[in-house]
Amino acid sequence: MTKPFPSMSIDLTNKKIAVLMGGPGNERKVSLASGAGVARALRSLGAEVTEVDVTGPDFAIPAGTEVGFNVIHGTFGEDGQIQRLMESQGFAYTGEGVAGSELAIDKIATKKRFQERGVPTPGSEILRNGAQPTLPLPFVVKAPKEGSSVGVYIVREPQKIAETMAEAWNFGSELLIEQYIGGRELTVGILGDQALPIIEIRPKNAGEFYDFANKYNFLNPQAAGADHFCPAALSDDVTRQVQEVALSAKRALDLEVYCRVDILLDASDNPFVLEINTIPGMTPVSLLPEAAAAAGYSYPQLCARVIELSLARRT
Repeated sequence: MTKPFPSMSIDLTNKKIAVLMGGPGNERKVSLASGAGVARALRSLGAEVTEVDVTGPDFAIPAGTEVGFNVIHGTFGEDGQIQRLMESQGFAYTGEGVAGSELAIDKIATKKRFQERGVPTPGSEILRNGAQPTLPLPFVVKAPKEGSSVGVYIVREPQKIAETMAEAWNFGSELLIEQYIGGRELTVGILGDQALPIIEIRPKNAGEFYDFANKYNFLNPQAAGADHFCPAALSDDVTRQVQEVALSAKRALDLEVYCRVDILLDASDNPFVLEINTIPGMTPVSLLPEAAAAAGYSYPQLCARVIELSLARRT
């Protein structure tokens, strides 16, 4: 079960914080929404906040900034690039360091680490340079370095393979093919070494999965969206098992600050870890704030805790 959260000692009054948002990738609009929410929350705690719209490496952080709150999802913000630039300029920032960010954003490298360290995860194969899948149908095709389910396809029928693969190869020269596991879609937010209450996600249209449109239907009004159940209706034993598997996945990647672990629970209540997001969404419909709220933490408190854990990582 979820442990009580530790009390926070950080005081953000008059602290100069730059919220790094936007980015050049496919998740730019989501990041801008996350950044707007974080900026409001930090101002409510008395911080002096500057919103920095990052479109690439040529961004400017105001002099005197004490910490950069990074909410750039996916490309450039979650893959070690901005982390390396922040370190070269001597700025503290939220989230994981360069090595953890580079590892977690790469679904292929993450898969290998899970396998090496005994984290339960679906069977898979890696394709390069136009090769075709050999896993039996159904299977899942994943672009290895995208987030928010961008570049993810579920293939159930033989006649869909060629079309899907042709589209997927647009994301690069490597693809991850995973065994499809039917079951319940779960996600576990983690702050430090604390697992938040589990969320179950059910797309409103039966047969769909929790893709970009369903995740962010405020950006895609035509999408059906999804229902979230927090805490998920699981037995105490299964809850403990899922949370411990999520923590084991986080430890397998040597992560320290915060993340969200996506898990499938099969019909026999066996959990399979899919991936880890090191900069989870912070929008009005995002899962990490929802899980934190179920644990009794307000959105501003969540933001403060992320800063506290991030600064502790640097000491």
